[in-house]
Amino acid sequence: MDTVARRQIALWLLVCSAMVFAILVVGGVTRLTHSGLSIVEWQPIVGVVPPLNQAEWEETFDKYKKTPEYQQVNHQMTLEEFKGIFFWEYWHRVLGRLIGVVFLLPFLYFWLRGKIDSPLRPKLLAIFVLGGLQGAMGWYMVKSGLVDDPRVSHYRLTAHLSLAFLIFVAMFWLALGLLGERVGRSRDAALRRLQRGGFWLTVLVAYMVVSGGFVAGIRAGKAYNTFPLMNGYVLPPESFLIDPWYLNFFNNMALVQFDHRLGAWLLAIVVPWFWWKLRAAAVSTAARRAATLLLLAVCVQIVLGIATLLLLVPVGLGAAHQGGAMVVLGVLLWLNHELRVAQPPAASA
Repeated sequence: MDTVARRQIALWLLVCSAMVFAILVVGGVTRLTHSGLSIVEWQPIVGVVPPLNQAEWEETFDKYKKTPEYQQVNHQMTLEEFKGIFFWEYWHRVLGRLIGVVFLLPFLYFWLRGKIDSPLRPKLLAIFVLGGLQGAMGWYMVKSGLVDDPRVSHYRLTAHLSLAFLIFVAMFWLALGLLGERVGRSRDAALRRLQRGGFWLTVLVAYMVVSGGFVAGIRAGKAYNTFPLMNGYVLPPESFLIDPWYLNFFNNMALVQFDHRLGAWLLAIVVPWFWWKLRAAAVSTAARRAATLLLLAVCVQIVLGIATLLLLVPVGLGAAHQGGAMVVLGVLLWLNHELRVAQPPAASA
């Protein structure tokens, strides 16, 4: 693959990654404004067109009135109020479809023009399949809230969130690889340790994403709104009330929030330590910049998380905190990439 084609494909993947970031933030607002159950049908094609006149709005509103959410929670909602929650879910779905188009059409163009190397094709196809699965998972999640309990399954919500992050990781990592080819195993033992450290930091951030999904899914952020302790406790005494015990890790507000806080404390300790170790290592200037940006991003993310908790999860802060997680992950991927292409600075030679 020539250099021009590599850069074109990388730019396309970066645009798609930015769109995934955007839909993540819109999805966060959709969840926080309780808008996700406002559209009760999944129509991938005709669903692109919203209601255009009063009769169509009344028909759409009537469908919503048959849902448990309207009957149990929003039975006093007016049509104008319904339009407010409808459009958050509507734009979330439209953006999802737009991502599919922006990914598929250039993919076909690059393929037909012979610009995609054979090893890259199955990776791009896998990303497209993941995108399709994400759309299906989104509807599968919504369906769980259209039955007796007007709340979506927190398991499905976490799966939907995690899949969005996985798609972002796949596209962004491929783009980075096209912009700067990664080398094989380094002979430098210190650099290998940093590479392993970067990998385990990525695993920790992935844990934070999943645990954050459960916090959002069971609305655990609405409880224990104190910091640094949880209503006076490090670990609240009600953390293991559910039987069997392992369900507490997914269904118990106290333990779910504690697990998320624990990951944040680990990041607050490990990231500065990793930054300090990297500053003393023979790595590229880009890697140093990425490490500093990671440190700043994690600090901002922690502050956002604490503020979101103390202020009982306002929509703006909650959405910013969710988007901040993807920023942290993106910077960490960049750092991992740089540690695999980095050479010792010329001055140290």
